[in-house]
Amino acid sequence: MSPDAIPLTLNEALSGISGSISLAAWIFLLVPQLLENYQQGSADGISLTFLFIWFVGDVTNLAGALWAGLVPTVIALAIYFCFADAILIGQCLYYNARNKRREEKEEEGKGMNGHAGTAPREETPLLNGTTDTTTSKSTRQHSLTDVRPDNLGLPGSRRRSSATSPKSHPRRRTNSSNSGTLAPILEEKKPTRTRAYLKNTLSVVMILVVGTAGWAIAYRVGAWTPTPTGPVADGDGEGGINAHSTPIGASLLGYISAIAYLGARIPQILQNQRSRSCAGLSLLFFMLSLLGNATYGAGILLHSLERGYVVLNLPWLIGSLGTMVEDGVIFGQFSVFGEGEEGGKMGEEEDGERGGSAVV
Repeated sequence: MSPDAIPLTLNEALSGISGSISLAAWIFLLVPQLLENYQQGSADGISLTFLFIWFVGDVTNLAGALWAGLVPTVIALAIYFCFADAILIGQCLYYNARNKRREEKEEEGKGMNGHAGTAPREETPLLNGTTDTTTSKSTRQHSLTDVRPDNLGLPGSRRRSSATSPKSHPRRRTNSSNSGTLAPILEEKKPTRTRAYLKNTLSVVMILVVGTAGWAIAYRVGAWTPTPTGPVADGDGEGGINAHSTPIGASLLGYISAIAYLGARIPQILQNQRSRSCAGLSLLFFMLSLLGNATYGAGILLHSLERGYVVLNLPWLIGSLGTMVEDGVIFGQFSVFGEGEEGGKMGEEEDGERGGSAVV
């Protein structure tokens, strides 16, 4: 079908641009969280339950797309999501297992230290192997972070413990060892946060530019063409859904996928609330999620508001627009708790002032 076969209306152009921006946001969605986990050397910040439920949503979405015979781009994106989810889940499992082994070795080392007298062990650093130095260093760390074996089971404390591990977080060890000079550290936080917001904003702008440019190129070369609207459309609707023959099974899988997407963020919200911190989470990850969901829903609604068309796309609308509310809750948690360690520590101190009534 040539581009001039159907006149390009403003709504249809905006629908195509929205869909292209959504596609660009989905492609880069998981990259920020993968980088965040790599830089932190830990995946304690993100809930594995969140990822597993989201993976179920992507699998059912792929099955529904194949069953309904959607356009190849939609199927290819669904396949990409499944592989990307598997990579992120694998990365999280790797870091969790590695850090758990390190914690166990540290606990064994502390137990051996308590009965070894002044004799240095094999793991003792050569330049700092005296018992007095080790004892004073451990005492100083305990007094600053208040993380001990007896409170590792408290909500959020395991993340604090792994975050203060010298091997997994050398940057945070520097802050811990030099915490006597808090003023310079506090002064550095404001420009650091400003740079983070600037980086995230520029990333979103780049997604908008790339998505818009991608649509313009696709329209110019004929890869994207306007589709007819109305209750008796013969072509494919947004996402390639045929207005006449969408299998019931495909629609059912679409609803299952929507329910999974809606339920996936709840474990993450609860984990953030329990730990009173968003440390280890990438704000850009959720910004791209919000952008992708908003533009995807807009692309559908801008194409047509006919009742039959909206009903056919209802599972995808519920999954995309519904999760925007939950993303808003997570943004609120970022605002209140912050991305760093301070939010979690303040929450733990408040729990301790109330009498340590936190439940494991």
